[in-house]
Amino acid sequence: MLDRGFFLTGQAMRRQLAAMPHTLYLIRLIHHATRRAFPGERLWTAAQLMSAATIGFLRLRNREGCDVYIHPYAEDRNAGYILLDLDVVNPTILETMRGHGLEPCVVVQTSPGHRQAWLHVSRSPLEAALATSIAKQLARTYGGDLASADWRHLGRLAGFTNQKPARRTSSGYAPWVRILHARAGLAPNADSLLHSAARSLLRVSGAAAPIDRGDPLGLHDMPAPASISPSQAIQIYHHCVRRWQITERFAQPDWSIVDLWVARELLSHGTHPAQVRAILQLGSPQFPRHHGNPQNYLRRTLTRAAFSRPAAAPLCAPGAALYPHPPGTEADTSATGEP
Repeated sequence: MLDRGFFLTGQAMRRQLAAMPHTLYLIRLIHHATRRAFPGERLWTAAQLMSAATIGFLRLRNREGCDVYIHPYAEDRNAGYILLDLDVVNPTILETMRGHGLEPCVVVQTSPGHRQAWLHVSRSPLEAALATSIAKQLARTYGGDLASADWRHLGRLAGFTNQKPARRTSSGYAPWVRILHARAGLAPNADSLLHSAARSLLRVSGAAAPIDRGDPLGLHDMPAPASISPSQAIQIYHHCVRRWQITERFAQPDWSIVDLWVARELLSHGTHPAQVRAILQLGSPQFPRHHGNPQNYLRRTLTRAAFSRPAAAPLCAPGAALYPHPPGTEADTSATGEP
C-alpha cells in the first residue's frame, strides 16, 4: 500500500538535496521537549539519506517529537553554503535578494510566516571566520536572525514537521517544513559578497592593531599591488596543505608553524607580502584562533618568513611550484592551485 506521507517526505528531501549538492551532510535530531540531541549523530551521503530505511527512521523520530536539521559538512570549515534564517518574512525580500544577484538555492517555509534560505556562495570550503562574516552580513542586510548567523548553523530539512509548540497551527498540528524554491547553482554575485565579507573581516581584525615601528617589510596598511579574491587565497593556502600532506603527517597540526611555512614559500616565489598576509588570514584554519592581536601575529610571521628562509621548503621538493602563476598576475584570473 502506498504511504502518501512517505512519498511526500522523500520528494521534499530529494528536491532540497539536489539543490544543495555536497559529498556529506550532517543530520541532527533534537527532541523539542528535552532539547536533547538524539544519540548516534552521523554523516550521510545523499544516497544514504534517500534510502527507504533512512527516510523511515527519520519520519519515526519526527513523529516522536524530534526536529530534523541538516548542514552540508566540511569538517572545521564551511562547505560553501550559508544559512539565512528569516523569522519575520518581508514578502519582497527574496525578490530583493535576486535583484542583488544573491538568489538562494533553497528556500523552505519552516512554519507559516517563517522561512530559511540557503545561499551557495563558494565551490570551495570557506574558513569559519569568513563564512560567519558572510552570514552576519546577509542577516543584517536582509533582516535575518543574527543569532543564527554563523558558519555552521543548522537548517531544517524539508518533508518533516516543525515540533516547536509555538509553531503549532490553530488546530494543534505541527506544521510541515515545505520547499518554496529549489534550484542548484552558485549565487550570481557570490564573488562580490565574498570580497565584501573579507574586507569587513580584515577591518575588524586589524582595527586594534598598533603600528609596529620595527616592521622591516612595511606591512602596516600595505595595499596589495593587485587584488586577490577570497576564494583564490583559500585555494592557495589549502593547496600547500594538500601538497605537503600536513593532515596526513600530523594528527594535530600546529597551524602557526604551517602559516610560517606557507608564508616562506610564497615569499620565495615573489608573492607580494600584502597578498601573503591575506592568504594567511583567509586560508589558515580557524584564524585568528588564540591570537589576541591577529595583525601583529601576521606581521611577525611574515617578517620571520622573510628573514629565516631555509634552502628548501619544509615538506616539498626544492623549487616545486605551488601554483601555475603568482597570484595577481594576468594568467591567474580564476582558480589557483588544484580544483
